[in-house]
Amino acid sequence: MALVGYARVSTEDQTTDSQKDELGAAGCTEIFEEKASGANRSRPELAKLLHRVGRGDVLVVVRIDRLARSLSHLLQVIEDLEGRGAHFRSLHDPIDTSNPQGKFAMQVLGAAAELERALIRERTRAGLRAAKARGRVGGNPALRAREPTAIRRAAAIRDQKYFAELNLSAPAWLPVVRQLRPDHCWSTVVRVLNARARSGAWTTDRLVRAVKRFVREGFADKALLDRAPRRTKAEHAAILISGIAQANPTLSLRAIGAQLVAMRVKPPRGGERWSASSVRSQLRRAQRLSHVISAEALLTN
Repeated sequence: MALVGYARVSTEDQTTDSQKDELGAAGCTEIFEEKASGANRSRPELAKLLHRVGRGDVLVVVRIDRLARSLSHLLQVIEDLEGRGAHFRSLHDPIDTSNPQGKFAMQVLGAAAELERALIRERTRAGLRAAKARGRVGGNPALRAREPTAIRRAAAIRDQKYFAELNLSAPAWLPVVRQLRPDHCWSTVVRVLNARARSGAWTTDRLVRAVKRFVREGFADKALLDRAPRRTKAEHAAILISGIAQANPTLSLRAIGAQLVAMRVKPPRGGERWSASSVRSQLRRAQRLSHVISAEALLTN
């Protein structure tokens, strides 16, 4: 377990020295420093930190406002950490998600956030009803007038929100992309991601856009965008199974077969179910195609 600190100030003329001293005294062996507004969710150092922490690690801040200025952002970050088996601790607040008391505090904050969202929605609806009764049209007048400055500002806000959401979700998809690309085509990577998440949330266009953005920001290697080698139809099942196994080496042959059934991939010899021996055969075929699965992985399955 590693304690990873995060220190933030809002302006260039401020210093993080006092925060670093407290984080160091708390046992943090690595500290990420940032000079950026807390309202800005697209912070490069915070994004690097979230990519760095792993299972059992603890993200530590001096106060919660150093991490997030809004309750929704704080809860998003903590949910992301918990999804990877990591924890969050604030030195000056009663929050430490590695113990029951801290988890209870987060549940209370979550309930408060939901109440806040409900109140905001109701106030917004009431305001729209009042405006409509007075004959006024809602929305931004400058945007309705197609003013270039307003359009650019709205586009920048949308882009900032998109990148912030991408950063939070990256631990769930970026390692899989790094494992499979460019050896596997984008459609194979998408099928593996959707099978792991048991959803159809990813499309090829959406994933390519996300990877291109991370490459542009310097968070991913440009080689991920290289063209995948061409494969025949006969090789497709072997390549897909290879991708699933590479993305999650702990899966048993039966578990890989269950994923293939969920993805509606037919066994080469017909039928609906994949046997362990059929999966093993395709993995060995993938090895011959240079989609190498370790001998240890084959033996343990």
